Amino acid sequence: MEVINETISAAGAVLYRLDPTGEILIALIHRPRYDDWSFPKGKLEDGESHIACAFREVLEETGVTANFGPELGQTTYDVDGISKVVRYWAAEASTAPYGQPNPTEVDAVEWLPIAEAQAKLSRDADRLILDVFKVFGPVTAPLILLRHGKALSPHEWSGDDGDRPLDSLGQRQAKRLLPSYLPYHVEEIHSSDAMRCIETVEPLARALKINIVISEELGEYRHFSNKDSAFEYAQDVIENGNATLICSHNPILPMVVRKLIGKKTFKELDARLNPGESWILHHREGEIIAIDWMPAPTV
Repeated sequence: MEVINETISAAGAVLYRLDPTGEILIALIHRPRYDDWSFPKGKLEDGESHIACAFREVLEETGVTANFGPELGQTTYDVDGISKVVRYWAAEASTAPYGQPNPTEVDAVEWLPIAEAQAKLSRDADRLILDVFKVFGPVTAPLILLRHGKALSPHEWSGDDGDRPLDSLGQRQAKRLLPSYLPYHVEEIHSSDAMRCIETVEPLARALKINIVISEELGEYRHFSNKDSAFEYAQDVIENGNATLICSHNPILPMVVRKLIGKKTFKELDARLNPGESWILHHREGEIIAIDWMPAPTV
């Protein structure tokens, strides 16, 4: 007899805000169906990324739009004999007016100091996630290092390499970036001057109503003559403190990350990015405190 192992994929967030004194308050929701206290979370919809699901669930279950920070980890538990895996992010509540969650799904939202939230959570696994949040701390800014989408191969292109465009897969990837990067509330978009990078971020920039800053400092031609140019560019971006996306190339992006983190090591850091993938470097006061990996959009 064949045994099929089913898994429910879900995502949520440790939603927080700072009160006027600077104390961290954590949002917990009460679900009447289960009579429990938990973080806002829910199941992925078809084709939805984990972080897009977490962003949506926070909005639906608390009425709050949030700025997402580092991924905190995951919990696993059984629901009617099926394993449910929930990934969590840190997320700072925006100052926008709160909406109203569906009372049949969530009948109470409470903002509690960390110690009180820890005591009120119904699941021990959620308490462990809150422990990770305490280690990272609140209020970080993201630097997203995105490799351009899938481009025509050099063998398919007879013109200058800087003009080599995205292929059909890369174009579809570019059109599907928004749901995964909307949770970071990107304020600036910077791109290599290569056409494949510009084409990758154009749909995202239009959706967010952001003008793209195009720089040869992020391009491969400059990298051949000055291998520190992209690193120095990224350093300046971090010092500005804005939520920023940079679109560039391999091997430039791995080199930038290695130089930015120095002797630190992070579990999500691999040797290279595939087309459409990114690393999200979460920083505070110039220090990188966490790195997340974002897969290419599902197309």
